[in-house]
Formats: sequence, C-alpha cells, structure tokens
Amino acid sequence: MNLWDWAVAAYGAPGVADACLTLQDHHEQNVPLLLWSAWIAQTGRCPDEETIEAACDTARAWDGVVTAPLRAVRRTLKAPVPDIDDGPREAVRQRIKAVELEAEKHLLAALEALAPAPDGPPRPVIDGLAATTRVWSRVTPRPALVRLAEALPA
Repeated sequence: MNLWDWAVAAYGAPGVADACLTLQDHHEQNVPLLLWSAWIAQTGRCPDEETIEAACDTARAWDGVVTAPLRAVRRTLKAPVPDIDDGPREAVRQRIKAVELEAEKHLLAALEALAPAPDGPPRPVIDGLAATTRVWSRVTPRPALVRLAEALPA
C-alpha cells in the first residue's frame, strides 16, 4: 500500500488523529513526517540517518512555506469575522482546509520517494517514530509518541 492510502486509513483509526494533533500542537511535530515514520517501520523499511535527515529537511521546508501558513489562516477563520456572514467565512475556511490536505498529500509523496525499499520484517512503530523525532526536534516526546504508536492499526 502506498504511503498516502496507508496514512489516510491510519489517521482515521480511533485515537490516531487526536494523538497526531497533540504531537503537532503541543510538541511541534509534523504529522505527515510522523505518519511516514510509522509507515516506514510497519512496512519493514530501515532508513539510515541521512534518509531521516532528508525527510526532516523536506518536511521542515514544506511546512514552513506551505502547510503552516495554510493552517494558520484556516485556524484564524474559525472565529467569526465582524460584518461578514458566517457562510462565506466557513466556505473559504473549507477551501483552505482542502488545499492544506492537498499540501500534506504532496509532502507525503515527497517523503515516500525518500523511503528505502523494504528490507526486513516490520519493526516496532515506536522505534521509527522515535528515530525521526530525535532528528526533527531537540526533545523526543516519548509518552505522546507511545500514545500514537499504540493507536495506529497494526
């Protein structure tokens, strides 16, 4: 299964979206990168540190230029805008949400292209998440990563 299809299915599993959003909003993690890390582990791929660094660089660049600004606008549009009906505001918010999802799909495609070929049995998801998070940020939010790993379908 390709990364996008896997990520959509995984994100829809009970508890996964909440775990991902907690990691994003409270620990400054990148959700597509986390999903890539879990997919890597579940599909028996073992990226070297250079590959993980390249994935983090790709995610950081795309997030800074595309995804984070879209998310900020979408979140701003949650609140009513004075003198504007809620309908138009919500319509624009939904369009931005769709573009944000498309941006995440493009990032997942770029990350999938960096993934090595499967070379063994599946690995524990927490191992993949922790390895990537150590490169992504100074702090590895292990309890939140464990929560995500446990929520992901096997």
